[in-house]
Amino acid sequence: MAEEDVLDMLEAEAIHVMREVAGAFRRPVLLYSIGKDSSVLLHLAIKAFAPGRMPFPVLHIDTLWKFREMIAFRDDTARRLGLDLRVHTNPERVTPFTHGAHEHTRIMKTVALRQALDEGGFDAAIGGARRDEERSRAKERIFSLREPGHRWEPRSQRPEFWWWANTELAEGQSMRVFPLSNWTELDVWRYIRREGIPVVPLYFSAPRPVVERNGSLIMVDDERFPLSPGERPLLRQVRFRTLGCYPLTAAVESKAETLDEIIDEMRLDRRSERAGRLIDGEGGTSIESKKSEGYF
Repeated sequence: MAEEDVLDMLEAEAIHVMREVAGAFRRPVLLYSIGKDSSVLLHLAIKAFAPGRMPFPVLHIDTLWKFREMIAFRDDTARRLGLDLRVHTNPERVTPFTHGAHEHTRIMKTVALRQALDEGGFDAAIGGARRDEERSRAKERIFSLREPGHRWEPRSQRPEFWWWANTELAEGQSMRVFPLSNWTELDVWRYIRREGIPVVPLYFSAPRPVVERNGSLIMVDDERFPLSPGERPLLRQVRFRTLGCYPLTAAVESKAETLDEIIDEMRLDRRSERAGRLIDGEGGTSIESKKSEGYF
């Protein structure tokens, strides 16, 4: 199948899912993490209801440790598109340095997301996760049921025969919805190029101040990053394949400064997209176990 036909098919499926959510749920919300997948998701949501307005708000869980360029991009996007943007931060406010990567992620992402969904009364949360990202996400349905307390039970997910989804909810249940489930990382970049979708500049290679720790290149994004004795940031030509909290997100050395160069790099690179997420491999904290607690 030709590249454009694949993108047309993926776009049509995602738009169908968006419209199904709008029709089936009482109070949906679109989760916005500011990354490339979220940018595609937002573009599709707007396209699904054009020329009308997107019929649900946009929610960002702010851990307070995102790259500064991400927050600037988020605010600019909200202004440019006139979004109904809701930002939630867990008032407990721990850091990756005081509590470690696992606790920081649990408290500032998982617990914060549960708080925001409960406070907003949202019964469906649309996210940009894709099955090719990681093995637990490969198990996901497009319409992924959450039990009371936002618990994910992989073995109790509903079948989706002939693309029909069971969107009924019992008391306390909610739904996570993943319209990009069948997309690959390469599809996402090709679609961004085709549609002219803006993305955070951190995805493009540039000289950036990084320190090397345990084989990972960590960008020193502000003065809160504690340097070890004798350690000092050095400028390296790097970019990011995935974006999260900056102390927990490793850069990759790359010369890809344009969309065409990123796509060419993707065709040859066999490394996992999430290899730069330092939270994924920390002992006992697989994405599957985090998802069972309510993680995105």
